[in-house]
Amino acid sequence: MNEKEILLKALHNEPTPRPAWLPFVGVHGAQLLGVSASDYLQSAELLVKGLKRAQELYRPDGLPLIFDLQMEAELLGCKLQWAKDAPPSVASHPLEEGSLASLPPLDLSQGRFPIAKEALRCLKKELNGKVAWYGLLTGPFTLTLHLAGNKLFMSMFDEPERVKQIIAYATGCAKQVADFYLENGADVVAVVDPMTSQISREHFQEFVTPYVNDIFNHIRARGGLSSLFVCGNATRNLEAMCATCADNVSIDENIPLERLRDFTRGRGKSFGGNLKLTSVLLLGDADDARLDAIRCIDVGGCCGFVLAPGCDLPFHTPPANLQAVAEMVQDSYKREICRRTIIAKTAEAGAGQPLPDYAREKEVCVDVITLDSASCAPCKYMMDAVQESGKNSGVPVKIIEHRITTREGLAIMKQLRIENIPTICLDGEAKFVSLIPDGPTLEAAIREKAAAKRK
Repeated sequence: MNEKEILLKALHNEPTPRPAWLPFVGVHGAQLLGVSASDYLQSAELLVKGLKRAQELYRPDGLPLIFDLQMEAELLGCKLQWAKDAPPSVASHPLEEGSLASLPPLDLSQGRFPIAKEALRCLKKELNGKVAWYGLLTGPFTLTLHLAGNKLFMSMFDEPERVKQIIAYATGCAKQVADFYLENGADVVAVVDPMTSQISREHFQEFVTPYVNDIFNHIRARGGLSSLFVCGNATRNLEAMCATCADNVSIDENIPLERLRDFTRGRGKSFGGNLKLTSVLLLGDADDARLDAIRCIDVGGCCGFVLAPGCDLPFHTPPANLQAVAEMVQDSYKREICRRTIIAKTAEAGAGQPLPDYAREKEVCVDVITLDSASCAPCKYMMDAVQESGKNSGVPVKIIEHRITTREGLAIMKQLRIENIPTICLDGEAKFVSLIPDGPTLEAAIREKAAAKRK
């Protein structure tokens, strides 16, 4: 059984000789070539070279062709802000002022889709049968947020029918993109919808479930396999995610892998996750990576399980850490040796990062714990909401983003006792955990903290 067959059997929820292994190589492929993320994501030649290099180093069963949730938004009129070591972020939202009729058509012969098509054609020819290829599309709720901006969250209460019209439009776009990937040889289509981690279960069932099911049923009718991939603390929505029509559900480290396993096995689905992205793969060493891989493999086993990081790999992830994970996947003997001999490291990360004395601070201190708002969509929209509410609150505020892609950020996260990201803390108190509040709610919370300081 070759690598591709192992992954496809796992996605069909069947036993495999070892766990399936899917490193989400996005802009990390650019690091492997020594080029910028912006150059990499705009070149079929570089995509091919980066993914071939990843295949050589990490011996995966599957790879994503391109991990960029802004490709559809770019075609639909959103302006992008490019970065050297991260995917681009959305810098404008055409539906904040305009209507659906004002959007340009989703023409997949334009933008960067021709680059994706050429890269996939070359990779399938050169790595025929060695790797299962994932085509990643932007989930309808996340694409709606790209188009409509942060006011979407309030609109879900005030203008639910308008929001559903936009989501229905985004669903149509997603089905077009699914067809594009299937027609060009992708083996799996993953609906990546990270912003759904920021809403309630009731809103998930109302604004997400019927739309993603439309996409999954469309993919199945075309003979394809599907995956629902949500990063962030989607615990409140986990059961609803597993009740969708997706063949596979994948999560990040915010959700216990055991919970996902139990939910999916009860529904005959496969599951994937949840290697720790920053504290282990980015900032840890090879032994940290081995231990975390063992943790996941012990839970997932060898039936319907795909070992994967919680999101696309950060640009600067050390290749040695991913090679260590691959070693644990491929060699059960070495896995047992590591289990017995490696002592887990518990040293304090980034020591010497004292918290402020919040009671003495004149401003309300708003600490936002993120993955990185430059590359993580939920983190970006949470930071946007904080900046806007800080201006509108009418009281002095100090806003600081703590990125857990840095040791300093991890240290602050630990000292504030935060377990899920993104999270907003007000004067050291976790106030909004993996949930983006509407403007009036956040402004009122800030003013309440300011009033407490005056007493």
